[in-house]
Amino acid sequence: MAVKAATERVETSWLLKPKAKLLPLDQSRARRELSEIASAAQEEGLARLAKFLAGKGVAQDFLAAIFDLSPFLRDKVRRRPRILDALFDETVEARLIAIGGAIDKAAWAEATSESSLMMELRQWKAEAHVLIALADLAGEAETAVTVRRLSDLAEGCIRAAVDFLLRDAHGQGKLKLPDAEDPARQSGWILLGMGKLGAHELNFSSDIDLVVFFDPQAPAVVDPLDATELFSRLTRRLARILQDRTEHGYVFRTDLRLRPDPGSTPLAIPVEAALNYYEARGQNWERAAMIKARPVAGDLAAGAAFLKDLQPYIWRKYMDYAAIADVHSIKRQIHAHKGHGEVAVKGHNVKLGRGGIREIEFFVQTQQLIAGGRFPELRGRETVPVLDQLAARGWITAEARDALVRQYWFLRRVEHAVQMVADEQIHVLPEDDEGLERIARMLGFADAATFAEAFRAALHQVERHYAALFETAPELSAGIGNLVFTGDVDDPDTLRTLRGLGFQRASDICRVIRGWHFGRYRVTQSAEARERLTELTPALLQSFGQTRRADEALIRFDEFLAGLPAGIQLFSLLQSNPALLKLLATIMGAAPRLAAIITRRPHVFDGLLDPALLTELPDRAYLSARLAAFLEGDRAYEDVLDRLRIFASEQKFLIGVRLLAGSIDPARAGRAFSDLADLTIGAALQAVIAEFSARHGRIAGGRVALLGMGKLGSRELTAGSDVDLILLYDHDADAEESRGDKPLAPSHYYSRMTQRLIAAVSAPTAEGVLYELDLRLRPSGNKGPVATHVDAFKKYQRQDAWTWEHMALSRARAIGGDQALCAEVETEVAAVLALPRDSAKVIAEASEMRAMIEKEKPPHDLWDIKLIPGGLIDLEFIAQVAVITGKVEAGRRVTGTAEILSRLSPDFADTQVRQELCDAYVLYLALTQMTRLCLTGVFERHDVPPGLSDLLLAVTDLPDFGVLEAHLKETSQKVRKDFDLLLRAK
Repeated sequence: MAVKAATERVETSWLLKPKAKLLPLDQSRARRELSEIASAAQEEGLARLAKFLAGKGVAQDFLAAIFDLSPFLRDKVRRRPRILDALFDETVEARLIAIGGAIDKAAWAEATSESSLMMELRQWKAEAHVLIALADLAGEAETAVTVRRLSDLAEGCIRAAVDFLLRDAHGQGKLKLPDAEDPARQSGWILLGMGKLGAHELNFSSDIDLVVFFDPQAPAVVDPLDATELFSRLTRRLARILQDRTEHGYVFRTDLRLRPDPGSTPLAIPVEAALNYYEARGQNWERAAMIKARPVAGDLAAGAAFLKDLQPYIWRKYMDYAAIADVHSIKRQIHAHKGHGEVAVKGHNVKLGRGGIREIEFFVQTQQLIAGGRFPELRGRETVPVLDQLAARGWITAEARDALVRQYWFLRRVEHAVQMVADEQIHVLPEDDEGLERIARMLGFADAATFAEAFRAALHQVERHYAALFETAPELSAGIGNLVFTGDVDDPDTLRTLRGLGFQRASDICRVIRGWHFGRYRVTQSAEARERLTELTPALLQSFGQTRRADEALIRFDEFLAGLPAGIQLFSLLQSNPALLKLLATIMGAAPRLAAIITRRPHVFDGLLDPALLTELPDRAYLSARLAAFLEGDRAYEDVLDRLRIFASEQKFLIGVRLLAGSIDPARAGRAFSDLADLTIGAALQAVIAEFSARHGRIAGGRVALLGMGKLGSRELTAGSDVDLILLYDHDADAEESRGDKPLAPSHYYSRMTQRLIAAVSAPTAEGVLYELDLRLRPSGNKGPVATHVDAFKKYQRQDAWTWEHMALSRARAIGGDQALCAEVETEVAAVLALPRDSAKVIAEASEMRAMIEKEKPPHDLWDIKLIPGGLIDLEFIAQVAVITGKVEAGRRVTGTAEILSRLSPDFADTQVRQELCDAYVLYLALTQMTRLCLTGVFERHDVPPGLSDLLLAVTDLPDFGVLEAHLKETSQKVRKDFDLLLRAK
């Protein structure tokens, strides 16, 4: 009895009281993890915590579930059990206030140095981060409280670092602070928190967006001419203090790219220059960004004065039509990731996807831009209070406000759960069953199915209100104007309307549309089809006009119509499905490669009519089942090859559309394109073997394996990739020739078979080409036989291969053929890669190779992402060198560049470098996948279809093309610095 009472006393004295009941994925594992943390507490002399964790009760069940569901929280607490122990003496709220106080004092200790401040901030931030997460998951803190706590934490850390840097500059005589005890006052250093930080709405693993200005006339400034250099240097040090990864982690990743013209301006900009920029050149996305701007550190009074001076720029009394059109353009960018039909829960982007957080935030911001000048009450920074104001003024119904507020906080909770698993700044739900189950349970749902239902309902509700809001939003809709296409003379009002919609060659467009009405194409020969098309024409013209390549888009659509056999169903569908019409317009205006596919093969478009298109992830099982159904039955050899071409073309198009619509991300698209190549080339090989053996018979014990190399091996194919292959074969040692009508010796047999495979895959037929094949990575390259005996391959790789060949082998993956031989080849490749090597020699040779490529193939421009210094080749070389010198953490062998970079061993690349390389790869992959999907030729910076610009901004989540270019440049510089560090300095 006494023991029970003691247990209850310990239970009740722990001051976090979980209201939510969470279930672990694995009950016994959860208990084991809690027990390990209890042991860690015991080792640190925390007896009461160890005793508490060994007990039973609601709190222990909650903690066990949390530590099973979130590896990040488990590891943090295992390393620092004192975080939990503190909650015997203080509530979470009281402890967070104490941590805030400690952060405020961190810059003031006598012996504080930059490195000691970095350590202290990281330790306080880590504790606060864990406590905020526990309170959120326990249901003790509402999501609104969680985002405020996270924002206050970030603001405190920035303030402490800024105060330290100002005092340091004062100590060195670089600044003369009026009051060293209040260093920020009259320092002239202005730090504006933007985005979610400015709005007090940070998410769990948020970056912080800062824009930095300074007043060269401030009392603290010693030399106004030196001020730009001084404050830029201080800003650079601030970013390092906050975001560099050390053994204690990082404080907050810091993004400085929202400043004016980030590609060509210093990190800190004089106030007057900034005001001049915004007044003369500021864009609407920058106005939208400034709505949330808030002084968070430094000279707060100067920051407030700056924002006051900026008010006329942000809040215009009258909106001109160009500004409204620009708002439409921001809306288009949001819609670049929209699709139609059912929403997939797995892999859905909670922030940017359909029905996501961005739609709610975007509606609020556009209404603020349009009406904030006339209605000061709409000038708030936070999303939910502005929704209240919109409802109070009757702009939206109370019901819409309540639904959007409810779903906003629900989606923010989902976003937090996704990020709390591993403290990663991601917004995408897991694609695997266990991952989704984990998120469901973190949010208190019984299982993934119940969560998926609630999540889908939330997205649909947001999407429904979002569409309705924009339909009724003031000043955002206007009549389209006159459109008359009868007779053979251009109607002047129609020409005016077309020019207003964005068409340059209005008369030519009139002629094209008259051709539709005259029934010149099969698709418009029936009166009903022409009637439907006539009804659809205004919406079509509006959609094409919004691509800002209106003429090109309409001409491509005309070519598409010319090839269609019938159109009533298509026209009706486009009329009733605006999202599908938008998607078609995007393809015609921004993606010539996809437009060419549907123009050449109009039946491919049928795949878009499947409502499940965006729900079903195009994984290997999905593609394999569809291919099997497509090839079913006894078919002639030529028919199989044609059907493979049709299937690959359709599926490439549909994978591309999913990427365009944002239902899959660039990495998933790369895997899907690669799976498609594996399956179709594998099927072509089977057809070739059957056809070839019918004529020449089979070789005793004969087996073939295809080794995928390059981007196929690493599962990073794009829509326009060639395919690198090596064909390997084996047979019984005593086999002298094949047994058939026309016998051949083994080496001749497999060389001929490989030639047949090359023709089967690469020869153009009426249905086009399956893939362009490249076999130059085989032993001895073009000089050697096209097919290689597996023993010769092994011998060559172990005795004769050059360093570059082993680097290429690091991406090798068996993709088809005999399963046993494939397994044998995979084992051999792994063994060759694991051979001991002279690391210094490998690194020197790789560095020389990179220098040679740079000299012989200089990049076209910044957008030549593969070849630029610090581009894709640098990343691939780093990954490949790491693999063959044993600098990748242990685990199953992977071939993908992204996976290898994420597993670089700490003695090769520290955490900071690894993160920079991984972030760069994500950016390069996104840009490469999207440009290769849309364009057939090179990316010409000065001739980018505006629709493609929108897609690139959507896929990288950046607000403006200039910001994207600055980000690309900055990223490539970081990668080159890391490349030099890893492969040139050693």
